[in-house]
Amino acid sequence: MVCEEMTAEPATIPALVSAQAHRNGSTVAIVEGSARLTYAGLHTEALRVTRAAMARGVAAGDRVAIWAPNSAHWIVTAVGLLGAGATVVPIGTRLRGPEAAALLRRTRCRGLFTVRGFLGIDYPWLLADQGPLPDLEFTVLLSGTYATDDSATSPSMSDDDQDPPTGVARSVTGSGHRRRDRREPDGCARRPPDRRESAPIDWRDFIADAARIRSSDAESRIAAVPSDAISDILFTSGTTGSPKGVLTTHRQTLTVLDRWASAVTLRHGDRCLLVNPFSHTFGYKAGIVACLLRAATMVLVAVFDPRAVADLMTSERITVLAGPPTVFTDLLAVGRSYPELRLAGTGGTAIPADLIARMRAGLGADQVFTAYGLTESVGVVAVCPPGTDIERTAHTVGKALPGSEIRILSADGREVPVGMPGRIVVRGPNVMSGYLDDPDATAAAVDPQGWLHTGDVGTLDADGYLRVTDRLEDMFIVGGFNVSAAEVEQTLLGYPGIAEVAVVGVPDERLGEVGAAFVVPAGTAPFDADDLLAWCRTRLAGYKIPRMVRILDRLPRTTEGKVRKRRLRCAQ
Repeated sequence: MVCEEMTAEPATIPALVSAQAHRNGSTVAIVEGSARLTYAGLHTEALRVTRAAMARGVAAGDRVAIWAPNSAHWIVTAVGLLGAGATVVPIGTRLRGPEAAALLRRTRCRGLFTVRGFLGIDYPWLLADQGPLPDLEFTVLLSGTYATDDSATSPSMSDDDQDPPTGVARSVTGSGHRRRDRREPDGCARRPPDRRESAPIDWRDFIADAARIRSSDAESRIAAVPSDAISDILFTSGTTGSPKGVLTTHRQTLTVLDRWASAVTLRHGDRCLLVNPFSHTFGYKAGIVACLLRAATMVLVAVFDPRAVADLMTSERITVLAGPPTVFTDLLAVGRSYPELRLAGTGGTAIPADLIARMRAGLGADQVFTAYGLTESVGVVAVCPPGTDIERTAHTVGKALPGSEIRILSADGREVPVGMPGRIVVRGPNVMSGYLDDPDATAAAVDPQGWLHTGDVGTLDADGYLRVTDRLEDMFIVGGFNVSAAEVEQTLLGYPGIAEVAVVGVPDERLGEVGAAFVVPAGTAPFDADDLLAWCRTRLAGYKIPRMVRILDRLPRTTEGKVRKRRLRCAQ
């Protein structure tokens, strides 16, 4: 089917889903296992969530968290909550009780959607001993699976539809109860004095409440969501301190990801394997939202297992795969090629030129792109688009996203000459609306002229290509000489037999600090640290050479995939 052009640009994420349901309703939106959900079916199921949320009294501006792995439920729930006017708060599944409880308190979430049994973890139980969550009024357990959707042709349900949803199958009935309050004029149930639930509600019981709200009332609620409403609160990784809640709007999310999708050539008909967690901008914005904008098909992965993913790549004829470099090194180790793969994307760390070449030759990727972004930039600052030569793709992250600007500033705030390093700042629609409840931190990050001051160091070449060379806090000083951890890492990646590496500065009595390298070897052959250091002596100044090398099975990472360098420093 040919993707129909939209006559008017949708202003919000739920409006986008509604528009795609009308124009590309028969296109498969989600593949999860053997289940298929079309864009028409996605809108229908999300509308049921909107109705059920309204029945529970969820109002515009309320915050509701999703603490669950990648799934069709995650996408349907998020779109449905956004349609009710709520702000979605994604929480990573690697977080444990104290961390999740802290985020729920900080965001004052009224509701939580979560799971039991993912990787053997009972997520509601993790909160049981975390003290009161005074704002949390209901918890819903995502359970059951979606039936294959071959017949969804209508993007909405009739106003008199009173049946439980047919798209939710094989759920186990839980202990939740349903309210029977009268509806407000806008179709929203009246709020009883005490709405806190004593036990989690099963998904089927939650969704059955949709019958209490007319579809027309839910459609009106969706239409009333303003484009400048806060769509989500995503938390930074916290590698340098307490995680900050980043506020972004519907409008800027759609604007930025539409430009990103164009830059990387994402298109209707693509089948995108989504391996990045939806709690992160890479999975949520560059994954879900970008696919929604192009009516692409999302093939979901909850747990990355290289061989299982390799099988899925073949059986589902995947055309687009984006992820951190480790995804591609792991797939290369499986030793298969994927003739349908036209586009592979990576970023977020130093990329060896050899890996770019192997992604093309070994995996069969027709084109490779790299990108750079942060939570505060709606996930995107720059893109090195498909078709760029290998060296530039490996050593830069491309040019500023269309419609945005990048500058490099010195320590005193002056713009530096071409090729000189300095702090990366960005201005445009990809600058966050602010940090949650932290005006001082917001003012420190975004100056009066609208420039977002990142914590990254980089250079711009004469053609406007950005190279990210370091984090400001990743600079360490050896005997009075500044050392860029990223520079040393990039050099070490050129040594045969290294899959991943992280370099940190550690205390030294004589020199103040020295470098420590944490290496993940490629393959199973013995790794000789002395040989590595001897190799470094011909490639790095003496003060840049790590004084110690530790061999690890894997690098410690945050839920977003960033290396936990603070943990590495503490390990010394």
